[in-house]
Amino acid sequence: MVQKKQEDSGEQVTKAEQVNPEKVQKVKKVKKEKVVKSKTTGSGKKMFKIDRSKLKLGWIKTDWVKKQFKNRDWKNIGGSSFQQIKKANPVKSVGVKLFLIFFAGIMIFVVSLGLLSYSKAKGTIEKNASRANQETIDQTKQKMDIILERFVDTSTQIFFDPEMQSLLQKMSDTNLTAYDTFVNSSSINKQLSNVAFTNKSMEAIYLVPTDDTKSIMGTGSNSSSMGSIRQEAWYSELIEAGGYRWLPTEVKEGGSTPTFKIARSMKNLQGTTQSYVLVIELKLEVLEEQLKSLDLGQGAILQLIAPDNKVVASSISDRTGQETELAFVKELTEPAGSTNTEYKVDGKSTEMLAVYSTMDTSNWKLVGMIPTSVLVQDAKGILTLTLWMALIDAGIAVLIGIWMVRMIARPLGKLKDLMQEGAKGNLKVRTPYSSQDEIGQLSTAFNLMMEQITKLVEQTNRSAQEVLDTASELSSASKKTAVSASEIAVATEEIAGGAGSLATEAERGNELTDNISRQMQSVIAANEQMGDSARHVEKSSQTGTQHLNQLMTKTQKTEEMIGALVNKVDSLKESTSSVLKVLEVLQNITKQTNILSLNATIEAARAGAAGRGFMVVADEVRQLAAQSRQSIEMVGEITDKIMTEMNETVDALSAAYPLFKEQMDAVKDTNVIFASVQEQMGAFVERLGMVTGSIGDLNKSQGTLSEAMSNVSAVAEESSATSQEVASLSSEQQNISNQLVNLSGKLENVSTELKETLSRFTV
Repeated sequence: MVQKKQEDSGEQVTKAEQVNPEKVQKVKKVKKEKVVKSKTTGSGKKMFKIDRSKLKLGWIKTDWVKKQFKNRDWKNIGGSSFQQIKKANPVKSVGVKLFLIFFAGIMIFVVSLGLLSYSKAKGTIEKNASRANQETIDQTKQKMDIILERFVDTSTQIFFDPEMQSLLQKMSDTNLTAYDTFVNSSSINKQLSNVAFTNKSMEAIYLVPTDDTKSIMGTGSNSSSMGSIRQEAWYSELIEAGGYRWLPTEVKEGGSTPTFKIARSMKNLQGTTQSYVLVIELKLEVLEEQLKSLDLGQGAILQLIAPDNKVVASSISDRTGQETELAFVKELTEPAGSTNTEYKVDGKSTEMLAVYSTMDTSNWKLVGMIPTSVLVQDAKGILTLTLWMALIDAGIAVLIGIWMVRMIARPLGKLKDLMQEGAKGNLKVRTPYSSQDEIGQLSTAFNLMMEQITKLVEQTNRSAQEVLDTASELSSASKKTAVSASEIAVATEEIAGGAGSLATEAERGNELTDNISRQMQSVIAANEQMGDSARHVEKSSQTGTQHLNQLMTKTQKTEEMIGALVNKVDSLKESTSSVLKVLEVLQNITKQTNILSLNATIEAARAGAAGRGFMVVADEVRQLAAQSRQSIEMVGEITDKIMTEMNETVDALSAAYPLFKEQMDAVKDTNVIFASVQEQMGAFVERLGMVTGSIGDLNKSQGTLSEAMSNVSAVAEESSATSQEVASLSSEQQNISNQLVNLSGKLENVSTELKETLSRFTV
């Protein structure tokens, strides 16, 4: 149907194109002729001249075009929106994109919310179930501990029974006859039978002597088979460590009831070394009843596992006595807890929630497992509800999406078809939508746009005629401009020739002034070098004068220091003479001390034995006097040497003093010479400064002259270049005028073509 309408639309355009545009335009002009003439007569503008003989044919064709547009089904223009989507590329359709975005947004939100709720509920149920199962397992473990503790107490009672102790004492007698041994064994068996009879949970009780030569006593019928018990690993460990030990379940041959054992090491309280191992076989029903009373849920699996990973009791009968298939039990380190694991049921791996607790009496682990699917089966209602809500939301999203497509895509499709009609030249198309939303606003904007385009075409039609008239006037003016441009070009060429000659003469003058300027620069440079040399000599004279003044000051200080040194040396000579006098006095005192010591020695010799001590003192005094004399002689020699050197120093200073006097006179003469040189160089620098100022003034005048010649040369060159440029521009102006004439003709042709083009639009 859409295709048919498009074909009809194509036929309409074809027929419209067969109408002569000029005639249609002329018909419209006739309708407005009076108004146009009244507006344009005053301004003197040219008007169209209508061929009234052709008005009839034009009106007939115009009426046919109007009839075609009137019979057009504007309400269904563009067809159905879904047919348009089907016809076009669905991916590029705005309606399809909106539908997919809306549908995907709703579905993602609903499904995500449902799955999140299901996952949260599943996790909560698993945590609660794990906590509840853990409490149940702990309670069952405590009950089993109480039962096993009761059997441990029973073994203790058997051990401490006085009659049993008496019988064991008799059995330890090595002189016991075979008959007495038999009687005592029978009594022990009877005692054990009484204990087993009072407790239905006991299958048998055995008393195993540690002495291999003695037979095993017990109540069961398998006493002979207990002989191999002494070869078990736990047997020797139990004898060494003492206490008791729980033994896992063993499956007996012949369909006998499976049992588990408690073994206890016993010693005679009377102090004998004879010891026994008490073995009590217990029926497995004791543990299985507890497991049966434990209900974790449908599909739950319960196992009681020994530390060696053997199953003591299980809710599955064929697992008892075998090694457990639960691999995670080997990795458990905590006494109680829960974990997630997988368990194969009928060859299929099932996710299980396992909880466990370790018994205090036997160190066995009570493990309970339940399928996770059983725990979370209540949460499947949330998943089912989520799926149903997703389907319902999908339906609602489809309906809303269809509504959005009809509300948005359909008006846009019709608007697209109207735009195509407008592109073909029909400017009368309008959209009927007038809602307050963006589509209505777009329709209003489209209608306003078509109205503005219609006005623009009408205005362009009028402007095209005015351009055509202006083009004629422009062509005439261009021809006159071309003639004037050729005359200006000839005059400009003559001006350019004179400006060229002036530029050549100015260039020669500029070269001469440049040569003079370079020579002046050389003179200025030489003058500046002489000034620098003179200032350098003056500065050197000042520096020499300063140095000579400093040398004079230092020479005077040196002369004063030499005089003071001579005075000091004279004073030192007098002090040295005083020391020599003191040494002479000390020498005399030493001689007198030596004489006194000799006198003391003589007097001590006269005194005999009573003066021996005094004689020793006199000897010591004499030795000290001799040493003092030697020291004084040495000091005298050193003092004489100092006197000799001081005399030599005084002679040297006396000889150097006239030399310093002569040096002082020479420095003063040199200072006078430097002062004279400095004064003359100062006068020379002043005269050289005056010469430099004169040369600077001359250089400025030369620079001004050079600049003036350069300006003259530049102006001449610029004038010549301007003249040439004006001549060139005049030539170009002439060419442009010629081109303007051609362009005026083209403008006239374009205006005509524009009128013909605008006549194709229906307004």
